[in-house]
Amino acid sequence: MDPLKRILIVEDDIDIANLLSLHLRDERYEVVHSADGNEGLRLLEQGDWDALILDLMLPGVDGLEICRRARAMTRYTPIIITSARSSEVHRILGLELGADDYLAKPFSVLELVARVKALLRRVEAMAKNSRIDAGSLRVAGVSIDPLTREASVDGRAIELTPREFDLLYYFAQHPGKVFSRMDLLNAVWGYQHEGYEHTVNTHINRLRAKIEADPAQPERILTVWGRGYKLATPSDKPTAGTTSKDAS
Repeated sequence: MDPLKRILIVEDDIDIANLLSLHLRDERYEVVHSADGNEGLRLLEQGDWDALILDLMLPGVDGLEICRRARAMTRYTPIIITSARSSEVHRILGLELGADDYLAKPFSVLELVARVKALLRRVEAMAKNSRIDAGSLRVAGVSIDPLTREASVDGRAIELTPREFDLLYYFAQHPGKVFSRMDLLNAVWGYQHEGYEHTVNTHINRLRAKIEADPAQPERILTVWGRGYKLATPSDKPTAGTTSKDAS
C-alpha cells in the first residue's frame, strides 16, 4: 500500500483547522495542524510534506513569509493559501510568491478538499511526465530541462517560479497547439474553475516578461484571438495585431 500523503495545515482558527483535518483524514490523508506561524515554519522545514494549506494572518511568522521560505527550499511543496484577505492584491502577491492556489474566506471545505486532490494529481502527473520525457525540450529558442527544472532563452538562464516553469513546460510539450485559459487551468493548475482565468493571464504576462525580447510584441507565446494562447513554432510569424493583451 502506498504511504499516506502528508498535509500540513497552518491555520490559527481552530474550528476551521479541525473541520479541514476531519475532511482530509476522511480522504485518507495524514494531517498535522499548527496554529502558530513560527511552529508551522519549523514543521515545514523538518518534514517532507505533500501539500501545505496556509493562512496568511498568523501569530508569529505570517503566511506570506512562510510561502516565501517554502519556495526557497529544495523540495517543492504544493501550497494553497486560505485567507480572509480577499483583495486582488493579496491573491496576486500570494501567487507571485509561489503559492499554487488561493481561496478567500469564507470558503467551502469540500471545494478546498477537491482542490487539494486536484493539486496532488497534477504534481504526480508532472513528475511522471518528467521521468518519461527525461530529455530537454528546445522550442522557439527556449530550452527546458524537466528533471533539473531549469530553463534558458537563447542560452541565457532564466529564473522561473514553479508555476511559471510548469506553464512553459506544458507549452513546450505542445508547440503550435492553441489552449484556452480553461484548458491551461485544467492542465497546469489541475482544476477548472470559472473566475480564475485571470490567474492564467497573470502568469502568461509574467512569463512573457522573462522570455520575450519585447513582451508587448511577443514572438514566442502568442495570443490567438478568441481562442487562447500557443507557443510559436518556426513557421509562425507574429502579426502586427499580436500583443500581450489577454485572449478573449
